[in-house]
Amino acid sequence: MNLAAPRSLFGRMVWVLLTGLIVAQLLSMAIHRHERSRTVARINSLMAAQRIRDIVTLLDSANNDSRKLIVAVFRQSDFHVTLAKDNTETMSGDWRYELHNPFLRPALHDLLGVNYSPNILTSGTDPQTFRVQVHLQDGFRVDIQFRLADETVSWPSHMLLQLLILVSSVLGLSLIAVRWVTRPLLRLANAAEELGKDIHRAPLDESGPAEVIRAAHAFNTMQARLGRYIQDRTRLLAAISHDLKTPVTRLRLRTELLDDPILREKFEKDLDEMESMVIATLDFMRGVDQQETVQPLDIMALLESLQADAWEMKHKVNILGTTALSPFPGKPMALKRCINNLIDNAIKYGQSATIQIQDNANQLTLIISDQGPGIPNEQLEQVFEPFFRLESSRNRDSGGTGLGLSIARNIAQAHGGSLILKNAMNGGLEAILTLPRHRDIF
Repeated sequence: MNLAAPRSLFGRMVWVLLTGLIVAQLLSMAIHRHERSRTVARINSLMAAQRIRDIVTLLDSANNDSRKLIVAVFRQSDFHVTLAKDNTETMSGDWRYELHNPFLRPALHDLLGVNYSPNILTSGTDPQTFRVQVHLQDGFRVDIQFRLADETVSWPSHMLLQLLILVSSVLGLSLIAVRWVTRPLLRLANAAEELGKDIHRAPLDESGPAEVIRAAHAFNTMQARLGRYIQDRTRLLAAISHDLKTPVTRLRLRTELLDDPILREKFEKDLDEMESMVIATLDFMRGVDQQETVQPLDIMALLESLQADAWEMKHKVNILGTTALSPFPGKPMALKRCINNLIDNAIKYGQSATIQIQDNANQLTLIISDQGPGIPNEQLEQVFEPFFRLESSRNRDSGGTGLGLSIARNIAQAHGGSLILKNAMNGGLEAILTLPRHRDIF
């Protein structure tokens, strides 16, 4: 099973620090354990060599009777001592001259000196069992068999506790340090996400490390430039609209003087369309540059007011589903405009509108459906583009300038939500407006 690295920068930095710390500590403990094992082996070998020296010195200075008593005593200990009169070296059993212990031979030679030449044998079945043969001054041979403690040293409990304390301490400090470092990045990411929904949001706090201050300053500069650009574009379109009123009014007056009624009707239609496009463009720009404050909004009251307005115009609007659970935090005029555009769209192309409410603790969903001809699937996203109109039933002759859906989606996105279109299974079109409840987006 492959272990994937964490996706967040915070998780990755903690993962790298923790992994590096554990690996470094394990390697350090392994080296320490190896050195400790060698130290234990050196000490055990030196102690064994000192004991062998004492035995050899004691036997070499004793008479035959005393030697028998000494040998008898040592037969009951972990050092098995035998004394042979002949000078032949016995190699019975599985004994060999290969010595895996690098400390025993030098220790024996140093302690016994030049007067004794010990032979050191190792058991073939147990590398820690040794046999040392030493010739005394009178020709007797002392045969000493013993076993050293294993060189492998278990992990001390205090070292494991030390590792646990160290890892816990460093991990805690790493979490604090990494969170401290990554918090400005998270704040910058949230600000970038909010910027697309509210260009007039409060600027970032330019504090912290030099790199963070520089990034925050660059972000605030970009936000200010975008805000000025949108304001300049809105003012430009407003000025164009104002300037167009005078020539449009003059053209209307001149149109009234035309004697040909057919030509006069064509002129009036073109002027109405021109005025409608200018007004719709200004409405679209106001939707983009929306500065309305957020307020708790009674969704049911809003829907019922829109339903009442539609009934006064002899239009069919039905509300289905449960009522909204609680007031929704939003921009009242913007949401009213968004939902009203969707209702008008349904009535205009489907003769009626049905609003279905789906509400829970996480999000509010409104589904506005009609019984119209629907939209080709390949154009469900294209209709959200400004001034785009279908060439069939949904065209300019049937009303609209192609900005209603664009305005509605901009408002939905400004609330952190989404707006999608879907052809219903039983015919007609569904506009699905989804608005999250618990999200700090303004």
